[in-house]
Parts: sequence; C-alpha cells; structure tokens
Amino acid sequence: MVRLQDWIRVEAKEVTMAKKLNIGLLGYSFMGKAHSNAFRKVSMFFPESGVEPVMKVICGSNKKNVQAAASSFGWEEYATDWKKVIARDDLDVIDICTPGNLHMPMAIAALEAGKHVICEKPLANNLKEAREILKVARKAQKKTLCAFNYRRVPAVALAKQLIEEGRIGQIYHWRAVYLQDWIIDPDFPMVWRFEKDKAGSGPHGDLNAHIIDLALHLVGDIDSVVGADTTFIKKRPLADSITASLGAKGSKSKKMGTVTVDDATLFLARFKNGALGSFEATRFAAGRRNHNRFEINGSKGSIAFNLEKMNELQFYSREDEDHIQGFREIIVNEGSHPYMDAWWPPGHIIGWEHTFVHEIKDFLEAVAKNRKVSPDFREGTKVQAVLEASSDSAKSGRWRKVPKV
Repeated sequence: MVRLQDWIRVEAKEVTMAKKLNIGLLGYSFMGKAHSNAFRKVSMFFPESGVEPVMKVICGSNKKNVQAAASSFGWEEYATDWKKVIARDDLDVIDICTPGNLHMPMAIAALEAGKHVICEKPLANNLKEAREILKVARKAQKKTLCAFNYRRVPAVALAKQLIEEGRIGQIYHWRAVYLQDWIIDPDFPMVWRFEKDKAGSGPHGDLNAHIIDLALHLVGDIDSVVGADTTFIKKRPLADSITASLGAKGSKSKKMGTVTVDDATLFLARFKNGALGSFEATRFAAGRRNHNRFEINGSKGSIAFNLEKMNELQFYSREDEDHIQGFREIIVNEGSHPYMDAWWPPGHIIGWEHTFVHEIKDFLEAVAKNRKVSPDFREGTKVQAVLEASSDSAKSGRWRKVPKV
C-alpha cells in the first residue's frame, strides 16, 4: 500500500521560477540519446533545482541522421559543423558525446568560447590530451563535468554515504570488474571503437575508466599499478566488405581491418591510503551484457554493488550481533536515499537512464548556483593518469607510479 506521505511527496513538488540554460549537444548516437533523454526529463522531476535546460541545437556529421535525431529527441535545431555550434553566443553549455578523438579539440574550443562543458568519459584518448584540456579549463574557470554517470546510481551514492559515516571502517580491499560480451563474435565488424586513433583504447578506457572513477570516489587516490592486456581477435571484417560479400553470389571474401586496441585489460593497484585493489575490463565475457560490479572490504564491514541489480546495495556490518551477522540487501528506493525523493513511492524502482538525469541535474544546478560539481575535468584527468599507468605497466610488465595531476 502506498503511504500517504510518499504520495504527497511525489505528486506535490514545489514549482519554482527556473533559470534557463541553453544547451548545445555534440553527438547524437548512444550517449547523445541518453543525454537528450536526461535534458528532457530533468525539469519535470527536479523542478525545485530552479534550472530549466533549453535544448537549442544538436550536432552531428551526418545531416540526415542528426536531423532525424533532432526531431526524435526534442531539439529545436540541428547542425553539422561543431565549430559553428561552439561559436554561437546563445549557448551556455556544450555537451560532448562524440568518439574520444574529438574530445580534446571540442572541449578546448568550448572552454575558450566561454561555455560550461560536459564531456563523456574518458576525458581524452591519453593523458597528454587530458592535461591540455585541464590546462584550458583551469584558465577558463567554467563548470566542467566528466560524465561518469555511475556515481549517480542511488545505491552507489548510498555506498559513499555509508563510507563517510564510517560504517565499514578502514578500507582494506577494492575489487571491481566491468564485463561485456558484445564483440565476442569474430565476424563482428570493425567499428570506431576498435581503432586506437579514434577510441584511444578498448574496454580499458571504455569500461575500466568507470570503475577507476568509482574507486577514486569511494576509496581514494591510487599510488601505483601493475597490469596486463591482450587483443584476442586481431583482424575484423570491414563493415562495407561484409555488405559487399553478402551481395555477391558465391563470394565469401571480406576485407579485413586491424584491431589496434585491447580486448581485455586487468590490473592491480595500491591506493595511497594502503588499500589494495583489482580491476578487470573485457568485452569477451560470454553472457555478461553490462556487468559492472564492485566490492569494498573494511575493518568494520563490507559493501557490494552490481549494476545488473542497480536498485540494491549489499551491506555487511561486523558490529551486528553474532547471531544476525550477514550481508543485508538494501533496496535503495526510499525517499531518504540519494536522489530518490524525486521519483516514485518506495518499491517502484528506477533504471539505468535515470543516472543521466541525476548527472544533468547536478551539473545544471552547479552552473545556476555556482556550486562545485564532481567529477570535474581534474578528476577526469586523474582517471586518465591511472589508465595510462596501467597501459604502460602492461607493456613493461612492471609496477608503475600513477602520474600526478
């Protein structure tokens, strides 16, 4: 039965005069769609934040596709030249959802044009590029956000709260995996994510970046790492050659492209606070569609989270009496849990897309009220430093210090 106070909480949000912020979005595919959905929903569910994003323009290189995206996603206009979009004087925020090789030029141009900037993770394709972005960001003094959306899962935010309250004590261990399986078929065609000059890396930058950010957020800075990586399938068919071979009778020939990124990367880490950590990212874990899991062990207890059950947090306390000790399952959908008072009555769960709504809400509110927002480009650069140290270690086979940021 829905409690009266919960129904009132959901249905009677106080409406305030909203400050409007004009948005330009660069990119319209997977992340562009996720961010567009967040911009559309944020004012409806968080009206008390006093911020209303105006979806002014979405930009992409393919005119037909970006025009369709603008119409479908709810943008006022579409464009094909990102430089002209950034140069517009009617935009307050630039949101970058493009392949990694475009992050640096776009972010720097947007900051130099006086815009606040959101950039999808990882911040850049390497540490040098990330440092260039950070240098400009420090000079521009605009709000920046590296879009690590998993910080905004309510269960993860609750984990942060429990750690800060001292409920698991001194942290000893962090172990995390991010497992997918979407490229396990050797006939899966070459896409930009297999090209180092566009993607920077494979699952290391795409997936390990997420769990590195969570580790830095929940446990602390990483001192040194030792890693290993591999590419299981080194050649893949070019997409246009697959189409051609299917259309040619009796022909099975395909033109092949060389994969220049990792298929799997794992590494060990020593945190500056003395904790030990392990990280693994792969796209070859059969049956794992999007398995992002971490566990933290401390002197007083443990916390475990699995994205595939994102409304749940596992918590164990050594301070419980012996006869009731054990991992408890916390269903994270009470109004007292982070972000949840904006959504539904208890028992009505939320999904993956809501993390982007939370992310956009926090960023726009930081812009409107001149507050700090995290993770900013400095924190994004710290993730890049760990990624690079691990990659360097995989080449040398030795422990590597994480570069200072």
